[in-house]
Order: sequence, then C-alpha cells, then structure tokens
Amino acid sequence: MTEHEKISRSSWRTLAILSCLGLIAMYGETMVLPAIPDFIRDFNISYSTSSWILSSYLIAGAVMTPIAGKLSDIYGKKKILLTVLAVYCFGILAAGFANSIVFMIAARIAQGIVVSIFPIAFGIIRDIFPTKKLAVAQSVFSSTFSGGAVVGLLAGAGIIQNYGWHATFFSILPVSVGLLLVISRFIYIRRAAIVPTSNSLETNSDKNTVKADPSLMQIDLKGIITLAATIILFLSGLTYLQNNLESTGFEIMGLFAAAAVSLALFIVIEKRTDSPLVDLKLITHRTLLPAILILMIAGLSTFMVYQAIPVMVRSPQPLGFGGDAISTANVQLPFMIVLLVGTATSGFSLNKIGNTRLAAIGTIVGTIGFFSLFMFHATEFMVTASLAVISAGLSLSITGGFNVVLLSAPIEVSGIVLGMTVLLLMVGQSIGPTVAGMYQQMYQGTTMAGQFPSDKAYSLIFLTAGLISLVSVVLALALYRRKIIPEDIPDSSSLKENEER
Repeated sequence: MTEHEKISRSSWRTLAILSCLGLIAMYGETMVLPAIPDFIRDFNISYSTSSWILSSYLIAGAVMTPIAGKLSDIYGKKKILLTVLAVYCFGILAAGFANSIVFMIAARIAQGIVVSIFPIAFGIIRDIFPTKKLAVAQSVFSSTFSGGAVVGLLAGAGIIQNYGWHATFFSILPVSVGLLLVISRFIYIRRAAIVPTSNSLETNSDKNTVKADPSLMQIDLKGIITLAATIILFLSGLTYLQNNLESTGFEIMGLFAAAAVSLALFIVIEKRTDSPLVDLKLITHRTLLPAILILMIAGLSTFMVYQAIPVMVRSPQPLGFGGDAISTANVQLPFMIVLLVGTATSGFSLNKIGNTRLAAIGTIVGTIGFFSLFMFHATEFMVTASLAVISAGLSLSITGGFNVVLLSAPIEVSGIVLGMTVLLLMVGQSIGPTVAGMYQQMYQGTTMAGQFPSDKAYSLIFLTAGLISLVSVVLALALYRRKIIPEDIPDSSSLKENEER
C-alpha cells in the first residue's frame, strides 16, 4: 500500500465521520419543525414568540461560528470540534426536559452552537483533499445538510405524533454522544504548532512550527458582544412589531434605533481591532461579498418558509389544511429530498459548469419557485410542488456560492473566512422565521377552534421571499463572468501593505 493510498483512505474516512456530524446537526434543527404548533399550544405563546425557537438556535450559531473558526485556527480543528459537540449534547438533554419557553430557548441556544462546526468541517475538507477533488468532497458533505433534514423531518414527525415533542430530543442524544466518541478516536488532523511572532506569518526552519501574528491569538470580545446585541435587538424589534396592538411605536423604534447604534459600534470596533471577528477588508472583496450575500439571502428566504409551512398545514380549515405532524412532514419531504439529491450531485458537475454559472442558475430557479409558491398555495400538492422547485434552485446556488468562497479564501485564514460566511448565512436564517412570524401574528382569521394566520399572511410571506430572492439573482449574474481561482483574495496583511504603499 502506497503512502498516497493511506492518505486517500484516511481522508475519505474523515469525510464520512464529518458527514455523520452534519446529519446529526441538521436532524436536531429540523426535527422540531412539525412541532411548532405544539410549542405554541403547550407554552401558551404567540406566533411571534414561537419564531424564537428557530431564531435563538440560529443566533447562537451566527455568533459562535466566526469564534469557532478562529479558535480552530489557533488551537486545532479537532479540539474545537469536540468542545462544540459536547455543548450540543448538553443542549439536547436540557431541551428534553423543557417546560417553558424560556427554558426551551436557553436549550436551543446551547444546541445552536453546533452550527459552528460547519466552517471547521469545510476547513478540514480543504486541508485533506486536493483542489481537483474538493468539489466532490464538498458536495458529499453538503448533502448531509439536506440528508439530516430528511431524517429529522420524517423521524421527528413520527416521534412527535406518537410520543410527543420531548421524545425527539431524547432520540438524538445517544447518537450525538456516540459520534463524540468516534471523532475523538478516529479523526486525526496534523497541524503545525503555532507560536507568537512579530511578523504577520512566517515559517520556522522547523517545518512543524509556524510563527503567527500574536493578534491571531486574540478573541474579539467587544465585536462578539456588539454583534450579538445587534441581532437580538433587531429581531426583538420585529417581535414587538408583530404584536403591534400590544406595543407602542416608541418601544419599536427604540429597539430598531438601538440595533442601528449597536451595528455602528460593531463596524467601528472591527475596523480598529487587530483581530476582528469579521474582517471587513476580506468580506468586502468584489468576489467574496456577492457569494456570501447569495448564501445569506438563501438562508433568509428558506427559513421564512420553514416557519410558515408547519403552521399552514396544521391550522384548521379553511385557514389551513387541517393536518397533523405527519402531514407536515409529507408536505415538506419532497423539498428535503430534492435538496439532498441536488447537493449530492451538483458538485460532480461543478468543474464543468463553473461555480458562478451554477450559482446563477440556482438563484433563478429558486426565485421561480418562491413566486410559484406565492401564486399557487391553495392545496398541499401545489405547496409541495413549489417547494421542490425551490429546493432544486437552493441546491445549485448553495453549492456554487460555497465553492466560490472556498476557492477564493486564502488558505492561511480559511477558518476565519468560512466562519464569516456561515455567520452571515446564520444571520439571514435567524431573520427568516421572525419575519414569517410577524406576518402570521399580524394577519389572522377566526374559526371555531380559535384564531390562526390567514391566507394574506402566507401570501405576504411567500411574496417577500420571492422579492428578496430577486436580489440574489442580480448578485449571481454579477459574478457570472468572473473566473474564480484558488486564493484569488489577498489576506488582510497584503491588503494593509497595499494601502500603505
């Protein structure tokens, strides 16, 4: 057996384990979707408040993702991977015993930290696979997102229907703990030891030692606090807006104004710090920024639909379809299956089609799907068909967008760049459920069973998602003629040297 064969087998084994990790993370995210109406009933909360069950998970992921990306560059990817997974297991256990919305949101925050494993996993994949095999490895790992969603949706619906939503969390706990042990035992990532130096980045005579800028060892706590405050204040403003009959204009404007101030402070802090949470010089590059925004918009529009569909299916007729948890899974299942097949196969044709062309095709198809959902959502079949079109577009745009980021990011800061990418993806996803909840709370009808969102609420949700997706089409077309090559973007130190000249 040659050394090349040993490395190849080890790489594929690592990819298989990371793919299982992706399955677990997405299972934990989607298994609760059919239970959203149950949470509203059991916790006696409004539609607007219920959106925080998804949003809190995603906010935690958004804040933790760039932190974990940087920590993985400093302390090693495997060590941070295990730490994040341990916190996730604790959050899963806590959610199983949740008896109030506050308890559930706290548990979901602990669970949401697991989202930060994705940029770490992508970084590992980039480290162990050559460029020619990167697209295939990326597509295999990306397919676990939708694969985990399929399993989570089906298994979650069945467990909720027969045993209640508490049991969904207990079902995934032993698997998560087992995976933690497998990663600890079977994943080995060789990395260089990092020691401080006054230079930006240089290699010691010892090939196993890399001298790094001391600023890379710092964590941007001020940036973390202001970023978290910005997201929470903005979504809180949307929540108050959803309950506009109970809130004053002063409260709403105050929250949005505070969010704007916090955002301004975040930008100032990131410009001045030596070790920013979000490197504005990197993120505003003409190639990287459009790709990240495409992914962000995809996350926002998709999670608007995630929040809306379970409520639509389980609301009584004529305001909904009058279904149960199993019906919810059946309506959303084609979406997840098409996304699974699309993400698994799109990487194989990526090298022939090109990442920018793939992203452009995906955004166009996805936008057509959202407008189809806006115009045709009177029956379960219409909704299911439109969701399948949306997922076909998403599979292409997500694969193309992430590949642009992967090939453009400098290898020495790949963890930071991927962390920033998933950060904005999570920000978009966290906003999506809140916007959907706003429409559901503001536009309701009355049946003998009580008040439920009206057709106007769903029409506005789907129309908003379609209009937002049009922006991603424009961004994708702007990228279309650009040739993306590895390390197209200079690192921060290079940018700074060019400015000084």
